[in-house]
Order: sequence, then C-alpha cells, then structure tokens
Amino acid sequence: MSYELQALIGPAELVAVAAAEVPAARAYPLAQGLALIPATPAFLAALRFGEDGPAGAGAAGFTWIPNGLERRLAAWSKAGPIACVEADYFGGTGTQRAAVWADGRLDLGPLTSAELERHPPEGSPISRVLRRLGAWVPEDGDHRDEFDAVGLGAHRATSSWVTTS
Repeated sequence: MSYELQALIGPAELVAVAAAEVPAARAYPLAQGLALIPATPAFLAALRFGEDGPAGAGAAGFTWIPNGLERRLAAWSKAGPIACVEADYFGGTGTQRAAVWADGRLDLGPLTSAELERHPPEGSPISRVLRRLGAWVPEDGDHRDEFDAVGLGAHRATSSWVTTS
C-alpha cells in the first residue's frame, strides 16, 4: 500500500486564515485542533501566480514549495506555528521531510528520514513536527504516534480524499 502527502499543517484557526488568503486552498480538519492544506496542483499554481523568479530548491529543501511560500509561512507563523510536511511511502519504505515555522522564522527542521532509515527514539519527522504543533499521543493505547493520533493515516493518497468544491 502506498502513502503520499504534501501539505501545510497547523492549528485549525491559523490554517483557516492561510486558506482564505490563497485561491484554491482548502483546509481539512485533523484531530486535536489541527488542520491541513494539501499541496494540490491548484493550490501550488495559485501560490506561484505573481511570484518573482523561477521555482528553486524550495524552502527548507522541500522541492514542491514554490517561491514566495516561505515568506507566507513566516508571516502566518507570527500568529502560531505552521508546518510543511511530506511523506512518500510504498510497500512500507519511503521518506519523510517536515519543518515548522514559528515567530516569523524557520523554527524546527527540516527533519528528514531517508528510505530504509529507522526513525530515532523521538519519532518520525512528521510526528516530531506535530508534537511541536501541540499534538500528543493519548494514553488509550489506540494510537502509535502523533501522526496516527491526529488522523494523518486516513489521508493516504491526496487525490483520493481532496474535494474540488
């Protein structure tokens, strides 16, 4: 089974503000008061519109982040932490990259895990970033990590759950 995700994640109120500022952005709720904006082609195209210069290496090494988004992340993060996350898995192996902007600057990361690399005891890059955003693992024993606790496992292939309306 595969898993792919490229998204912004943050407190639901902050994500709603960010989504309202960018045409084609859609905010989707997660558990624990968080929400995400998937990096759909329409969202990325809206971000690229009017930005100066060609797309480069991207903020914090994320190749999908268009020029100008890092400025927006810095601006939005003055109201609260906001993260960029990406994951690409197939057959149990894959990669993750995650970073958090807070107080107008890159605050955590980028954290990465390469294919076949074991996660450190503090968790996967995405779980560590989610923890920085306030996520936690309930003691009910139903969740393995923050990734699972906020419901990201339900968002396996962006194209299968994103709505276009």
